[in-house]
Amino acid sequence: MRRENQSSMSEFLLLGLPIWPEQQGMFFALFLGVYLTTVLGNLLILLLIRLDPRLHSPMYFFLSHLAFTDVSFSSVTVPKMLINMQTQHQSISYVGCVTQTYFFLFFTDLDDFLLTSMAYDRYVAVCHPLHYSTIMGQGLCTLLVTASWILSCASALCHTLLLTRLSFCADHSIPHFFCDLDALLKLSCSDTSLNKLAIFTVGVAVIVLPLVCILISYGHIGATILKVPSTKGICKALSTCGSHLSVVFLFYGTIIGLYTLPSSSTPNDKNIIASVMYTVVTPMLNPFIYSLRNRDMKGALERLSRREIFFSK
Repeated sequence: MRRENQSSMSEFLLLGLPIWPEQQGMFFALFLGVYLTTVLGNLLILLLIRLDPRLHSPMYFFLSHLAFTDVSFSSVTVPKMLINMQTQHQSISYVGCVTQTYFFLFFTDLDDFLLTSMAYDRYVAVCHPLHYSTIMGQGLCTLLVTASWILSCASALCHTLLLTRLSFCADHSIPHFFCDLDALLKLSCSDTSLNKLAIFTVGVAVIVLPLVCILISYGHIGATILKVPSTKGICKALSTCGSHLSVVFLFYGTIIGLYTLPSSSTPNDKNIIASVMYTVVTPMLNPFIYSLRNRDMKGALERLSRREIFFSK
């Protein structure tokens, strides 16, 4: 098979979702609605946290960054997918593909690190409530978010730089709706052993270790809750962690689901289904989880509505 290096490879072809042509219009409307809901829902969270002084706390500081990450994460892949579905123009430039890969990896890792920071915040809130304001000061919160951004950038940059050194075969069709790193490696004619080693080692650092930290945090939280004598205290502790725990299950559930879907699905279809879940569905559900399960967010929304009504009179 003929080899083409990165300088001569001008574009890739995104084959998109495995759906019939007559279903394109229905799925376009569906994904457009989901994307708009994602953007508006997360922007509403950012607005509420910015305007309501009651939400100026460490938990909502992390949540504001998570909302921004979800909007950005979804925007990396969904708009291009919608354009391709509408125009039937499925090509993407080499530079555009590498850029999309970088930002996809960046925001995936950032989401993971932010969820870990939020788990630590919940651990301190439940297990050390009297020292919460002292431990979770502005300095530590800023440090955790800054470290999340730097580590995510380093991880994504590592994979992207290794990707740019590869040569690609004449077949440049990507069986996906975005430039998935694994799909790109399969198109390469070069030795990808170093790339696969980086995926394994960096994957342990940015996926497995944060998950272990989250599990340890909730292990301590669970042990503390079991020591609470009153039912009211238990309910209060659970409500403190309920929204974050739901998002954690949603985020890691899609990753685990990638390896546990029925074998009747092809490996590529499994990958696409999981990708749709954590790039399209999960960012849309997060605002609903934090607004419907969180009294502070619901209260802030009600106060904002009253202000709108007041100013409209």
